[in-house]
Amino acid sequence: MEKSDIKAFITETISIIVIAVALSLILRYFVIEARIIPSESMVPTLKISDRVLVNRFIYFFKDPQRGDIVIFDPPPSLHRDEMFIKRVIGLPGETVEMKDGKVFINGKALNEPYAVPLNYTYGPVTVPQDSLLVLGDNRNASYDSHQWNAWLTRDRIKGKAMAIFWPVGRASLLERGVSFQ
Repeated sequence: MEKSDIKAFITETISIIVIAVALSLILRYFVIEARIIPSESMVPTLKISDRVLVNRFIYFFKDPQRGDIVIFDPPPSLHRDEMFIKRVIGLPGETVEMKDGKVFINGKALNEPYAVPLNYTYGPVTVPQDSLLVLGDNRNASYDSHQWNAWLTRDRIKGKAMAIFWPVGRASLLERGVSFQ
């Protein structure tokens, strides 16, 4: 090989590596990323150490829907650095109440087959505009909206958990699974 051929090979190899790194960073921060579940707050849907794929761009085009599992920065008043993962339950303007082991939205009970029945009462409260009420599926062991004394504002949401990809035996899409009774 000539010296110019070696130089061209090295330049091309470095260019490919730089482009690959740039594309992977763009994908991770703006399109899709993987997250590890750190706690039991979303059991039985998500277990500790499950790995999920998070769609980072979906909420640029649409609003969160009831039943979506979202990744977010907690409200500033909580003084927490780590992201949280919870399920969207109350939407802006809705009145939410928790009693008799169920969640009620505007007086109508939710059917939530994924959730552990709750053993506390809360509300009624009205969700402010541009805010959401989020709960863990493991309702009695989840640090979520009913305990914060703060609202999750829309600007703090980082993405929607779309699927479990690890462990392979638990691989599945994450469905909303919520309806009214």
